Amino acid sequence: MPYSPRVALLAAATAIALYAPFVMAVPGDASADPTLLTEVQVTAHRLDEARNALMPETGTSAYRLGIEDLKNLPLGESTPLNDVLLRAPGVTQDSFGQLHVRGDHANLQYRINDVVIPESIALFGQALNPRFASQISLLTGALPAQYGYRTAGVVDIHTKGSDYEHGGSLNVMAGSQQHREANGEVSGTVGALSYYATGGYLRDEQGIENPLPTSHALHDHTEQWNGFGYLSYVLVSEARISLMGGASDDGFQIPVVPGQIADFAPPAGGVPPSAALDQRQREGNRFAILSYENAPSAPLHFQVALYDRFTNVHYRPDPLGDLAYTGAAGDVARSNSRWGVQADASLKAGDAHTVRAGATYNAETATARTRTTVYPLDANGDVLWAPVVVTDDGSDGARLWGVYLQDEWHPLDALTVNYGARYDRYDGFAKEDQFSPRVGLVYEFSPAISLHAGYARYFTPPPSEKIQVASIALFQGTTAAPPSTGNDAVRSERSHYYDVGVLAHVTPVATLGLDAYYRKVAYLGDEGQFGPAVIFAPFNYAEGRIWGVELSTGWHASGSSAYLNVAYGSARGRQIVSGQYNFDSDELAALALRYIPLDHDQRWTVSAGLTHLVRGTTFSVDGLFGSGLRRGSLNADHLPSYLTLNLSARRTLDLPFFGALEASVSLLNVLDHVYELRDGSGVGVGAPQWGARRTLFVGLGHPFGR
Repeated sequence: MPYSPRVALLAAATAIALYAPFVMAVPGDASADPTLLTEVQVTAHRLDEARNALMPETGTSAYRLGIEDLKNLPLGESTPLNDVLLRAPGVTQDSFGQLHVRGDHANLQYRINDVVIPESIALFGQALNPRFASQISLLTGALPAQYGYRTAGVVDIHTKGSDYEHGGSLNVMAGSQQHREANGEVSGTVGALSYYATGGYLRDEQGIENPLPTSHALHDHTEQWNGFGYLSYVLVSEARISLMGGASDDGFQIPVVPGQIADFAPPAGGVPPSAALDQRQREGNRFAILSYENAPSAPLHFQVALYDRFTNVHYRPDPLGDLAYTGAAGDVARSNSRWGVQADASLKAGDAHTVRAGATYNAETATARTRTTVYPLDANGDVLWAPVVVTDDGSDGARLWGVYLQDEWHPLDALTVNYGARYDRYDGFAKEDQFSPRVGLVYEFSPAISLHAGYARYFTPPPSEKIQVASIALFQGTTAAPPSTGNDAVRSERSHYYDVGVLAHVTPVATLGLDAYYRKVAYLGDEGQFGPAVIFAPFNYAEGRIWGVELSTGWHASGSSAYLNVAYGSARGRQIVSGQYNFDSDELAALALRYIPLDHDQRWTVSAGLTHLVRGTTFSVDGLFGSGLRRGSLNADHLPSYLTLNLSARRTLDLPFFGALEASVSLLNVLDHVYELRDGSGVGVGAPQWGARRTLFVGLGHPFGR
């Protein structure tokens, strides 16, 4: 990452966080002083509660998974984050590990301990590992005013490391497709300092979805590294300073399809067979967050956080193969550097009102370096077999400001109303702003039944880190010329969001929820894969209409649990109004006349699971059903539906001279169902992708120190 003042500030914060325990407050190991440990734990717990109170959820739909829920997933805490979220209602699976929540393309906001993590360019890799989470929540619906920008859903992760216990674990896993995985974690306390760290390594022979319906993909090796660390120091004034950081570095081969015909085979020959192509992509992420919280016992509580993130992606083509099969071999490197400040405050104003306010500021720089080898065309459009290299470099910056003010009001014992507004301004590829009112309410008919409803005006700036800084004129008269010439700038999405739902505690251990939503959108944001590089680019529809209904159930008893989520939705858009050069003229003309389903519009989505403890062994079964994403001209058709079932079992063994050993076995896609996520057709859709076939995993873990 290049030097900047914020990097120096983060480095200084790291040094302070590391050395403060040795020069401040009470020295020594808290475990040696039970009184000190208890005092620190109580203060930290109050700070956790106060921090959570900064972020009300009035009027939203919330789906939560704790540590035990994560352990009960098919791969336990090694389950990738996108697969964890697929168990929530209204979440649709797509190729390359993408997710769609309530008909949106991406548009997810990630928070760690209530601090925003800026977006990433990375497509395949998982920058956030669920292993460091004590709880993962997905918030959807009409969000309160503190949530801005990415609003399809908020993934709120609360970290481990606040229990002040010494210990950790070492874990290994092996499985089909030559899967090998190892990770470790450690936590503890020194005086008023608590710490937690985890790191892992993974390699597999199927890193990306297979473009063929076979059990094994060709040229699909991946190696992935990730790490996360968290330091928290409780000050004597009942305040806390925290520092956390994470990193990932992932490499992928792009799988190949044998037997393809080259569209641009030179007369002299020399075209490699499609099965021998060697395309690769590398992705990296780095982030750091420094935060300070004040005393929770006062009427005023606040948190201020400084965050920084650097992300990059580099696609390397097969120089001869990409040119022969697609007419362009583009070496594409993109990076994005973003830093920002987030401040949130809460003031208890009497018994009936809690006033909250906050502000955010983001500054980012997106850069692109592209070297594309193409064939020029003559005046008649015939190929001249003397390749040339087109250089297309660029960089741009964006600034984002936001402020909000809201009041949580309790006019009745059974009624909570949270009303407020936020103002946001985006200075980037366009200069845009919006005032966004929000209101949400919860009414408790009884201790067992509650109604929630809300309205939110949303302003969603374009993802600057994904916008192509390209000059389409450079490629005119070559085999990489775009289908058309329009290139209006990507706009910020603006929408009106309505949500209503009911939650019932049918029994003390069972819940039932029903939720409905409707969204009217201007400049509906979407993304597509255009060209051979597996990098997505955003564009806008002029208008969008999205609606849906969700049913969710949950049951928890001693040693057993079950859930069922059923969602039906519709997402439609009309008229492409930005990045038009990626679409041919006939497609643009047809899209201007009528609404069409979005390419990620999947009508039915179902997730279900059951966990049961039998004589010390926990057995789990879960399944995912989808009615199929869109395909064909103007997304007029949909792919066949699919159902995957997964089984797992885990048990803790107490071995002499060794201690505890956690053993697990998992079988994914038990029925070996062959299903297609994408067939390569549809608006903005790239290569075909098939779901993973039956895979077996065996894991061992050794907890220590507790």
